[in-house]
Amino acid sequence: MAGKTYDIAVLKGDGIGPEVVDETLKVLEALGTPDFNFTDSPCGAGCYLEQGDPLPKETVEACRQADAVLLGAMGLPHVRWPDGTEMRPQIDLRIELDLYAGVRPIYLYAAEHSPLKGLGAGEIDFVILRENVEGLFASMNGGIELRGEVAVDSMVITRSGTERVVRYAFELARRRGRDPMKVTCVDKANVFKSMAFFRRVFDEVGEAYPEIERDYAYVDALSMYLVQRPASYDVLVTENMYGDIISDLAAGLVGGLGMAPSGDIGEDSAVFQPSHGTAPDIAGQGLANPLATILSAGLMLRWLGDRNDDPAATQGADRIEAAVRGVIAEVGVGTPDLGGKMSTGELGDTIVQAL
Repeated sequence: MAGKTYDIAVLKGDGIGPEVVDETLKVLEALGTPDFNFTDSPCGAGCYLEQGDPLPKETVEACRQADAVLLGAMGLPHVRWPDGTEMRPQIDLRIELDLYAGVRPIYLYAAEHSPLKGLGAGEIDFVILRENVEGLFASMNGGIELRGEVAVDSMVITRSGTERVVRYAFELARRRGRDPMKVTCVDKANVFKSMAFFRRVFDEVGEAYPEIERDYAYVDALSMYLVQRPASYDVLVTENMYGDIISDLAAGLVGGLGMAPSGDIGEDSAVFQPSHGTAPDIAGQGLANPLATILSAGLMLRWLGDRNDDPAATQGADRIEAAVRGVIAEVGVGTPDLGGKMSTGELGDTIVQAL
């Protein structure tokens, strides 16, 4: 019996986005199974320059109809709205599709990738779960500037939004099955009422998971703890802006944003993309690390496998993960950000060969 075919909306975006996506498509096609139909849709700062809209309605609808979305990177520093902010269609897409769970795995694939001493491959292994559509980002289109002398953005925390992302965090910890299983609430509950509310809802939801340890960290202290003892964390759940910041810090522990995949997941849709930006300073030079995007495709396959009870998709995710681990374990292998001398295409080809 023929396996399932997945329709994947492909949003290559700007800067290095097309380069890393192209390598990822090579990897997905090399799997052999499951089958994919890839459909490109315009999106990003370049799309704005061409069409006057960084996120056309047709692109949103294509993402809504697809089984999943693979996204490169979007935005260019010199392409801005009149208020001075950059184009941010990837964030707008999260809101359009209600992709409330920002899943950001942090895993150390090779000891030499980390600036920390004495840690071997696999000794950093945790997931940051970022609430994706509320928090400080809820003011993205609603902040206000008055008379050129005061600007205000508000932190928005809702009970329903917090409940669902916290529940996702506990379910994720249960699936990971660490010993002990642990979920850390990252907040600033000692200062802000919004964060005290976030923690209170965290505790209420956590009561339904007595087998999972509840842990707490103020976001400023966590920035230190992640450097001092990253191996002590399992799943961390946090507000949107805090998650944005600590994700970059955590990526720095395992080789940088080129090693940091992510999935933005909702009830009906999901977008998978690297955590890095468009890096226009190296675009077109073959210097970009495609592994974060390739690993994001692995997350996509795992999500599709779980959602559709499809062992072929799950096995594809396992194969991608194994290929990356095997390739990157060799000293000196990688793009320049990892201390290697490979080009974007050479590293992608090496992953394909490992499959």
